[in-house]
Parts: sequence; C-alpha cells; structure tokens
Amino acid sequence: MNIDIVTLFPGIVEGFFQNSIMARSVANGSISYQLVDFRNFAEDRHRTCDDSPYGGGAGMVIKPEPLCKALDSIDAKHKRVIYPSPSGRLFTQRYAEDLSKETDLVFVCGHYEGIDQRVIDLYVDDEICIGDYVMSSGEVASLVIIDAVYRLIDGVISGESLEEESFSDGLLEYPQYTRPETYCGIPVPDVLLSGHHANIRRWRLCRRLEKTLSYRPELLETVSLDADSRKILNELKERSYCEGDLKDGRDQGY
Repeated sequence: MNIDIVTLFPGIVEGFFQNSIMARSVANGSISYQLVDFRNFAEDRHRTCDDSPYGGGAGMVIKPEPLCKALDSIDAKHKRVIYPSPSGRLFTQRYAEDLSKETDLVFVCGHYEGIDQRVIDLYVDDEICIGDYVMSSGEVASLVIIDAVYRLIDGVISGESLEEESFSDGLLEYPQYTRPETYCGIPVPDVLLSGHHANIRRWRLCRRLEKTLSYRPELLETVSLDADSRKILNELKERSYCEGDLKDGRDQGY
C-alpha cells in the first residue's frame, strides 16, 4: 500500500513511519509513503494557506488553491482520499478492514476550523471521524486511521495475532499476562498456567464477554454468539458467577 499524507506539518508525521512495526513494513516494501507539504504550493510571498471564513466566525479556514494543487501533484483524483473530521462518518474496525484493501490512500490533514468545503466536494471520498471529540491536529487523527489500517495488510502482523483482538468479532479482547507469575502480590490466573487449552479458551471467552458487557454493552446487540457464549453472557448478566470465578478463573477452569 502507498500512503500519501498532505499536510502543513510533515514533522508531526515523519517519525511514525520511521519506528517500530511501521518502519519494518516500509523496509520490506509492504508500505510506501510520501509526505506532501501543501505550503509549498502556495504562490504568494508569504505562502499563505489559510484565510478567514465567509459569513464570519472564529478561526481560520484552509484555502483551496494550495491544497488542491498539492492533491493534483499526486494524482489524488485517481486514489481514495480521506479527510479526518469530527463531522465525518465514525471510524470502526470494519471501516479499517475496508480501507486496508486499497492500493493507494491519501490523507488530507486539516487544521484550524477545517478546510474549504470545495476541496471536500472535489477530492474527498471518505470524511472520517475517529471519535466523538475534537482535535486540533489532522495529522494525529490521520495517524490513528493509518495505524489501524496498515496492520491489517498481509505480512505486517501475523494472522494469529489479529484473530482475537478487540472488535475482530465484535467483542473486546481478554486480559493478557506475562512473567513474573506474581507481581505486587497479584498472581497470574491459575488457568493460564494449567496448560489445559480448552479451559484457557473458555476462560478467555468469559473474560471477553465480561469486559464487553462492562465497557461496551452496545456491541453485544449486534454480535453473533453461539449457544454456549449466549449462556455465559446470560449468567454474567444475572451475576450468578461468583466474584472469584470472574477474576481469576480458578474454579471449573474459568
């Protein structure tokens, strides 16, 4: 996948592509990227890229001329163009999966009061909201989307690692533990040390259902559950599991 990021502040973005899993993905050719500073396309002496909004109001708006010229320079009209915006469509794991199938993605990073609507009308395919809050940096919002998308591309992360992540099947992920077995007086749940794979799978399912019920119960309205999962969920709702079972799964391998 090739990613173009059209921005006034390329320095905010560049480090992301030079570290950790993304750096390896760039090195092995899974990802290529280009940072396009659209200030370079402003033609006046001060390289002006913003102006006051028509109709009045606070703040400044990104001008269409330099931004459109920057988008034309990368042939954006023949690529999928994304504009992160609080007024866009809500970003989800399913949305990330859809975007991961693209060969080319272009991210337009807004600032101030946003970008001139005509840029959106002419170039943008997806106006995406990453959550119900407002940020000052379109770069940071773009990186959130990029991070969720690129890790789904074949060869970036193993398929096994993706299988039981939060939202992969509608449920949140189960708790994770590593060495040492006891830390600050808190032991690793016995079932995870047992080597009994069936009990471990069941414990993890219980924890996923429990966490989803506690933190994101609305997800359970649409998730598809088998009979055993539905039974566990109903018992959780009725608070019929004892607190010790829910916390460490000592009894019955839970």
